[in-house]
Amino acid sequence: MAIKAFSRPFTQQESISQEAIDAAVEVLKSGRLHRYNTVEDELSEVSLLEQEYANYQGSKYCLACASGGYAMSVALRAAGLQPGESVLTNTFTLAPVPGSISNAGGKPIFIEITKDLVLDLDDLSKKANSSGARFLLISHMRGHLVDMDQLMKIVNENNLILIEDCAHTMGAQWGKQKSGNFGLAGCFSTQTYKHLNSGEGGLLTSNDEEFMARAIIYSGSYMLYERHGASPKAEVFENIRLETPNYSGRMDNLRASILRPQLGNLDNNVERWNERYQLVESKLRQVKGIEVPVRFKEERYVGSSIQFRIPGISNSEAKTFIESNKKLGVELKWFGNDDPNGFTSNHKSWKYVSSQELKKSDEILSCLFDLRLPLTFTLGDCSHLSEVIIECAGQLLDQ
Repeated sequence: MAIKAFSRPFTQQESISQEAIDAAVEVLKSGRLHRYNTVEDELSEVSLLEQEYANYQGSKYCLACASGGYAMSVALRAAGLQPGESVLTNTFTLAPVPGSISNAGGKPIFIEITKDLVLDLDDLSKKANSSGARFLLISHMRGHLVDMDQLMKIVNENNLILIEDCAHTMGAQWGKQKSGNFGLAGCFSTQTYKHLNSGEGGLLTSNDEEFMARAIIYSGSYMLYERHGASPKAEVFENIRLETPNYSGRMDNLRASILRPQLGNLDNNVERWNERYQLVESKLRQVKGIEVPVRFKEERYVGSSIQFRIPGISNSEAKTFIESNKKLGVELKWFGNDDPNGFTSNHKSWKYVSSQELKKSDEILSCLFDLRLPLTFTLGDCSHLSEVIIECAGQLLDQ
């Protein structure tokens, strides 16, 4: 009996709540969309979001900005990255990560990954030592946390400045510590396909007052830094405000008003994502020839997407597998494709970065597939799409 095609869209997010819609309407009615357009001692929606996200994250300071990519680039600049300086980062990531390094004037040095899609710590140690790099921008790509205890040993041994890309780990933890709280700064995205949705947007957190003061001035505070909701004291800005350029990367009140109500539902949504992830994971693990990344027991992840490998698959077979799933309504992404496709690309297509030999990662990426698990999918939907993948994998593996 032929399997029924899957018919739900993989890019459809849940609707914005009525509470968030009402808050957005109030901002629109006021006409005061700019974050600094306030009355007397009023805190803007953006400033309130900064306070609330800092409290959620357990950090002293928070800057709401234009995007997650902006958060990363301004974090590198505020941390003191110099033009032409090297930055260590994952091979397995998305284009905004090397893009943010380039935007900040740096040069990415890619670190190999393991079959469980996390940083290869042996390769990190080797390249940290050989490159003399001061910075590590770690991408917790697709929500996979490396052994953070071992990572921090390497960071401390090599005096690395750690900045975390937490676009896929907002709400995740290693042990009792939230992702984003291990290094100098955590960078978060509120782009539509992330864990809070404002269409586009970013959040930058830190406990370092001078770092955050520079980031706030970089963001375009126009000497209105005292109107930020979770910022250092005014005296910290005294010299920084005159030495730091304005790069205009602020968030506006409309986006902040949409995000604030969502924050209260984040932890509940993490559980909902993980239900979906674990259902699909359990089904795929039963198939001989499909490998799903193994996670650490210390990791509290956010399963808003799932990845799996089919080791030994050729490029032509991978393309056939993608197409057979697509015909049955399941949209898989393949990280082995050297030609960028939508949001998916790999280091071979980033021609603005010097070519680097990454044989181990290339082998892993060549057989790596990925799909979103939006909360608009029911558990029944997740079971159905799993059966489609298994059916198409069976056709391939039985050949």
